[in-house]
Amino acid sequence: MSNRNKFHFKKSIITAAIALSAGFFYSCSESGARNQSLPILGEREAVEREVNGQLEVDTLYHQVPDFAFVNQDSQRVTQETVSGKIYVTDFFFTSCPSICPKMKSQMLRVYEEFKGNPDVLLLSHSIDPQHDTVAVLKDYADRLGVQSNTWHFLTGEKDSIYDIASKYLVAVQEDGDAAGGGFTHGGHFILVDEQRRIRGVYDGTEEASVDQLLQDIPVLLNEQQHAQN
Repeated sequence: MSNRNKFHFKKSIITAAIALSAGFFYSCSESGARNQSLPILGEREAVEREVNGQLEVDTLYHQVPDFAFVNQDSQRVTQETVSGKIYVTDFFFTSCPSICPKMKSQMLRVYEEFKGNPDVLLLSHSIDPQHDTVAVLKDYADRLGVQSNTWHFLTGEKDSIYDIASKYLVAVQEDGDAAGGGFTHGGHFILVDEQRRIRGVYDGTEEASVDQLLQDIPVLLNEQQHAQN
């Protein structure tokens, strides 16, 4: 399969995931919201195991693998950073002339809503690590007026960034198109739970889709709290 075909194939997966997320509706009452749960997206596998002589079937869900990047404060950010938390992730680059400014204005809404909640983090991965050094990301974050204890702007090895994008079901590629800044990428926000499972996909360029994300984060927080009790 060519790189272009792979990109469009992955884009179709994301489109289906957004449609699935948008298909879940929640009660307007507070008690109704507490009783809701979000879908678990991605591939899954049924695994049989024997327990006390009885055959049981467990479902293994798609999970984001371990990772290691560096944020705008030169701090190492890994799966341990997000352990026990939920987070929203996206992929961008600071010199993007097209969708990234829209994405960041929408992600700022998420940041402002949950910056006081230690159980919610934001991870934004640069897909242009050659240009987007730690210093560049630091300046970018400072201009947005955000703090790294809530919103991490990440850089690292290009292969690692592009590989982790695929695990989030996001398509990114370098295409040499000067009009688009030299890269093609989806403008999606991915909601991930404390087990690093994908629980929602949203169009980060559309206010209505991000409105849904703002509603879904409390649902996932409630789900996590109930699971811990």
